[in-house]
Amino acid sequence: MRPMTQSARGFRAAVLIGWVALGAAGVVYARLKNIPSPAAARVLAAFLIAYPFYLVPAFADLRERLKGATLPLFLAASALAPYLAAYAVTGQWQWSGLGRLAALALTLGLWYRILPAKPATDAAFLVLIAAVLIGKYFDPIYPAPYPGLKIAVLGHIALISMSVLVLMVARRVPETGFGFLPNWREWRIGALHYLGFLPVAVLVALPLHAVRLAPQPAPLWKIAGTFLAFLLVQALFEEFLVRGVLQQWMEEWMRNRTAALWLTSAVFGLAHLWFANFPFPNWRWALLAGGLGWFCGHARNQAGSIRAGVVTHALAVTTWRAFFA
Repeated sequence: MRPMTQSARGFRAAVLIGWVALGAAGVVYARLKNIPSPAAARVLAAFLIAYPFYLVPAFADLRERLKGATLPLFLAASALAPYLAAYAVTGQWQWSGLGRLAALALTLGLWYRILPAKPATDAAFLVLIAAVLIGKYFDPIYPAPYPGLKIAVLGHIALISMSVLVLMVARRVPETGFGFLPNWREWRIGALHYLGFLPVAVLVALPLHAVRLAPQPAPLWKIAGTFLAFLLVQALFEEFLVRGVLQQWMEEWMRNRTAALWLTSAVFGLAHLWFANFPFPNWRWALLAGGLGWFCGHARNQAGSIRAGVVTHALAVTTWRAFFA
């Protein structure tokens, strides 16, 4: 059997399984929050449309089909289709929102078609992504379709798939291990680095009052949901950008793997100066995140894959949200 066939079949299976899981979760959430069926259906449709786009970067053979002029068009579709599904029927969509999404997709998609693949260009690309996230670019684009129902995460999901595809397809970043299912070795290495990080976190976070114990632990369903969300989305994206891309580039630029690990960890920490728990500059979380970054980066080095760092990252964040405030 050809790899392309295997990849296509795996992709179809992942789509069907995910649609069932997302559909069930969406129905339960809508009932718990008393969201009217029309609004819930539109939002659920938007997430179901976004999901296959999000999966594509993890399937190498499917990624390769997006070379050349196809990539910017695919990126635009991945950002615009869920947006229109959520807002077109109600008339809540705005030309400005549509334009901002299209502009971002085309900027990312054409970046390496117009600009040379040089350190300055690469650094600017990562700065652009950071600016989009820190500047909350998507918040005004996605008004709440129902009071209290925030769906700007659709923009973040689109940004993840767009960024990964551009870097892997257009920039040709060497294989990082981007994927949703760590193997046993990656689980083991990631878990051991998480255990190594815990005493460091205690020594840094508690004296600096960066965190405090919660009155009671979070419920188990919330702990499980947090872990899966970070393992499959947030931590995966951050580990890809920081450890898979930036740390790899630092190693090439500096020709020193140890120095690259320390410098990348420092950059990761500085990115948390904007963390919302404290006013800017949040140096407490910068120190804590820098320490976590070192353990995630070391896990990546030992495993040869970012998925080990993703496990470390997801376990650390889940512990924080489960037991601390």
